[in-house]
Amino acid sequence: MTVYCKGANKLKSATVPQQQVQTTLNKVHLISQKQLPAKSMEDWKKEGKLLEKKSHQDSTFIRDFLTYLGLSTLFILLGLCVGIIGYHWTAHLSWVDSMLEASMILSGMGPINPLLTNSAKFFASLYALFSGLVFVLAMGVVLSPLVYSLLKQLRFNKLD
Repeated sequence: MTVYCKGANKLKSATVPQQQVQTTLNKVHLISQKQLPAKSMEDWKKEGKLLEKKSHQDSTFIRDFLTYLGLSTLFILLGLCVGIIGYHWTAHLSWVDSMLEASMILSGMGPINPLLTNSAKFFASLYALFSGLVFVLAMGVVLSPLVYSLLKQLRFNKLD
């Protein structure tokens, strides 16, 4: 039997006895039919426990993330309410204008309406500082489960 082999970028032919080819094919066939050793019941239980633990960790992470996201949203809404009430009371703006002003300050965009009274200017300066803290707090709360999960994956939380 003639067999073609590729070597050194050239196709070479070689004559191989039929018996050697048949023996090699029989070995390949036997190897392909060989079954892997059966897993013991303990191995199956270990795999099942690992899969359950992994799915529990995933659901715990998602639940924690959504909880912290809701908590962060609550902080932002409370900060917005403080701004709306403060602008309505100190600057005598309508509720809609107060909401616009508070939203713009809380998001970092800046004021919209000119402030005429000193009390309104004083409130606006305190509210701007407060808004910066609310933003940092909200981002910290949202990112904390992500950072914890990352550190857990990298195994920095293990005590040696």
